[in-house]
Amino acid sequence: MLTSEQNVLLTQTGPETPMGRLFRRYWFPALLAEELPEADCPPVRVQLLGEKLIAFRDTSGRLGLLDEFCAHRTASLYFGRNEENGLRCAYHGWKYDVEGNLTDMPSEPEDSKFKCRIKQKSYPLVERGGVLWAYMGPAGHMPELPELEWALLGEGQRFISKRLQETNYLQAMEGGIDSSHVSFAHRFNLDDDPMHSGTAGNDYIKADTRPKFEVAESNGGLLIGARRNANEEEFYWRITQWIMPFYTIIPPFGTHNPMGGHAWVPIDDTTCWAWSWNYHPTRDLREDELEQMRNGDGIHAKYIPGTYRTLANKSNDYLMDREAQKQNKTFSGIEGIAAQDFSLQESMGDIADRTKERLGTSDAAIILARRRLLAAVDSMEDEALPGIDTTDQRVRSTSMLLPKDIPFYEGANQAIQVVPGTDFVSI
Repeated sequence: MLTSEQNVLLTQTGPETPMGRLFRRYWFPALLAEELPEADCPPVRVQLLGEKLIAFRDTSGRLGLLDEFCAHRTASLYFGRNEENGLRCAYHGWKYDVEGNLTDMPSEPEDSKFKCRIKQKSYPLVERGGVLWAYMGPAGHMPELPELEWALLGEGQRFISKRLQETNYLQAMEGGIDSSHVSFAHRFNLDDDPMHSGTAGNDYIKADTRPKFEVAESNGGLLIGARRNANEEEFYWRITQWIMPFYTIIPPFGTHNPMGGHAWVPIDDTTCWAWSWNYHPTRDLREDELEQMRNGDGIHAKYIPGTYRTLANKSNDYLMDREAQKQNKTFSGIEGIAAQDFSLQESMGDIADRTKERLGTSDAAIILARRRLLAAVDSMEDEALPGIDTTDQRVRSTSMLLPKDIPFYEGANQAIQVVPGTDFVSI
């Protein structure tokens, strides 16, 4: 349980808030590269951490991320013309380059020096791994570009999607580090889900619905071990990496299935972008796997055509099917792993009231993640932030059998390190 003040501190991410200042010290996903597919393509509105911005790719292919509203009369640059290495406001023709410099002011006298005093707010925007990454913090603190494993693989080895989630980022992220819900929310869909099928881990999860949690701090965040009974000598461990400030890597089910992971990027304090990716470090994804992902299976979701909003959403009660629930086709009556998660997370309200919680032993990871975020806010001016060094990001999750007398963080030590070109460890 948190105090009301702690809940506010953790969930508000605007420019002048403590958590907002913390998040602005990291690179984070802003757009899919497909949203700005070519030079001089239409600009795209994007809201991040409560700031309304406009993203564009100029004539030379350079990426820009500017304040959405023109410095002149605050008209939206969404209606602007993306031409000749700049974005020109459609109202009076003011034109900005990707760094926010005003390069043309046709409504003022030719000899006017006025434009030299104008600078549109701008942020770095960089393409890596099929994603456009934004950095919105102070220039002197800008870290190296992210080196999460999937972002450095070949294009054929990964699939990335994003969807709108109608909650604060925190309850979405906390769902991602809550392994105990898998035995319930997804119970009747683990056999037919393409990312779980045909694995021993699937059987262990269904056989033992009361996992024991052990959590250890890592350099980048947390190592979250969920232990289930396997046999007389061994436990089945699912070990999740949580990387500051909001990344998770899902423990894999077998090495024949791709790895998966998420990030939850605040749009504002009541909505976020839920990013999902699958990837395989040693092979291209097969066409049948890609087809399932494009169809919204596994950790991805079906869209309303032409949007990143999910077809099942709060306006239609997530297309809940009571008959399917009664017949044990789904545990909650909702189809799809992703929808089963976000339907319950959104049911908690825009921002969950954590003063009313009663957390148990299975919530250890959630409790420690909150503590690490709060501690990082307190120390961000004096200490290196967890998860910001690229070595903190080159990690994997794993699922494995370990002897009962071996601590999980010792037994899995080699398995959780990224060794490029090698397979991950999973059963």
